[in-house]
Amino acid sequence: MRVHIKRMPDGKITLQETSKVAIITINRPAARNALTATMWLELARIGRLAGNSSKVKVILLRGTPGQFTAGADIKEFCEMTIEEAEQAFLQMEEAISVFESVPMPVIAAVDGPAMGAGFILSLACDMRIGTLNTRMGIPVGKLGITVGPSFMRRIIRLIGPSRATELVYTGKLIEAEEAMRLGLLNQLITSEELDKAALKLAGIVMEQSGATLRAVKRAAQHCEWKQEEPWSFVDPVDFPEGCLAFAQKRKPKFSTRV
Repeated sequence: MRVHIKRMPDGKITLQETSKVAIITINRPAARNALTATMWLELARIGRLAGNSSKVKVILLRGTPGQFTAGADIKEFCEMTIEEAEQAFLQMEEAISVFESVPMPVIAAVDGPAMGAGFILSLACDMRIGTLNTRMGIPVGKLGITVGPSFMRRIIRLIGPSRATELVYTGKLIEAEEAMRLGLLNQLITSEELDKAALKLAGIVMEQSGATLRAVKRAAQHCEWKQEEPWSFVDPVDFPEGCLAFAQKRKPKFSTRV
């Protein structure tokens, strides 16, 4: 079996093409696989590369063992202006939407935390396999990040409006068994079995009609509403305070306005 590995220069995103499966790995374990602005751009590029390959039938998206991804690199946010942060969120949305728009099924192998934009990235995939270490959530309220319609759409389509708003309002983290019960995960296994189970699922999917798989993916996309108006992703007052509090490891002192 031939394996082709392509990397970005610092090795933080890799693409392995194994038979008919493209394995994309987020590889920054020292920072909990948090994605910098550069990494989001590279993730989008590699996702398109796999999606445009005539040889690839299934994409497998994963992190390093024990870490799917903590989402965006908040430390990097602390050095951005409001305008730069808005642009960074647009880049995140572009990368996330790539995995919805590729014609083939995408499986997320979620071992460990899937947080913030990393949580939304996992929801953009067609199926998710979790482990007993999986934790999912979007605690953006501590940062003054204003979750846009596209982010909320991905949560609502799986767990409904009430559960979705509760998740964002409280910033709670969902443990593996609850994520399975809510429908955020399709399978729940041990970390040691994750790669084998993900490839097994990919093999089952590849046995199906390619025409059927493409049609189902298109149909699922047509069932969803789309964002129709511009949206600000960060609050100009609360976001700088949230980032500063994060950097100083303290509770944020947000404005009293609602």
